[in-house]
Amino acid sequence: MNKLLVTLGSIAGLAGVLACLVSALARIAGQHYMLGFQSTTVFNVGVGLMVFACLIKLEQIASRSER
Repeated sequence: MNKLLVTLGSIAGLAGVLACLVSALARIAGQHYMLGFQSTTVFNVGVGLMVFACLIKLEQIASRSER
């Protein structure tokens, strides 16, 4: 279970960073819409994914310290 949490947290964090990076580059390039969504919406999704990854990592650390 711990290995699954670590993997899920890493994937969510990486996806969040990539979403933020892509939306920032699109915004700098002057594109305000990406695949029908505003670039700021994609950025917010990336931030949400990174927060989710942090919560998963925190849960993994807390469960490890209980043992």
